[in-house]
Amino acid sequence: MKRQEKKRQNAVSDKDIQKKDAGLPLSQNPHEVREDREKKLELAIGYEVRAHRKQLGITVADLASATGLSVGMLSKMENGVISPSLSTLQSVARALGIPITDLFRRFEGPRKAVFVKAGEGVESERRGTRAGHQYNLLGHIEGNTSGVVVEPYLISLTEKSDVFPTFQHLGTEVIYMLEGRVVYRHGDMTYEMVEGDSLVFDADAPHGPEVLVELPIRYLSIISYPQRPG
Repeated sequence: MKRQEKKRQNAVSDKDIQKKDAGLPLSQNPHEVREDREKKLELAIGYEVRAHRKQLGITVADLASATGLSVGMLSKMENGVISPSLSTLQSVARALGIPITDLFRRFEGPRKAVFVKAGEGVESERRGTRAGHQYNLLGHIEGNTSGVVVEPYLISLTEKSDVFPTFQHLGTEVIYMLEGRVVYRHGDMTYEMVEGDSLVFDADAPHGPEVLVELPIRYLSIISYPQRPG
């Protein structure tokens, strides 16, 4: 009996390790419905206060000290529990270094979307262009409410392309193979990728296609990085 219990505990431990290695559990539910939540002004304001505070890297106590408000009141504000007065919102906005209108944008601001028809992506110049890598930008939203910039590219490599495995930039990148076969390098590791394979990595390490095994090669490259203030 004890042996079975120990075996069960080991199995749970191994499963937890696998989740940790895979970066699970994720913090967001992609199927979450948030319409009712965002229609409430208090919750929308609270979201903006928390987002701007975290972007500055300060605590609730720091914000309380800068505004003269209590920690408890600010916590209730961030959780959408109370309806703050205009003077309170003005104090918070001033301490965060933002216009007071920024605190309302999640409630009333429009959500942007970019639709690109097949073959109509904007051809873009990037470092790999000189190696014969064709970049088509599939859309771009500036000034979004998430605080994250996302650049999706369709990259095409042909017989005219050279290898150029020395890209290095800020952010996180996702590679998804659509066609062909390539050996892709990231840091000290290489990955032979075919249609349907994906790779997610820290883009600050040297990376790029090292061996063009089967041409033509097409893959999606999605780069995300923090949006610069202002």
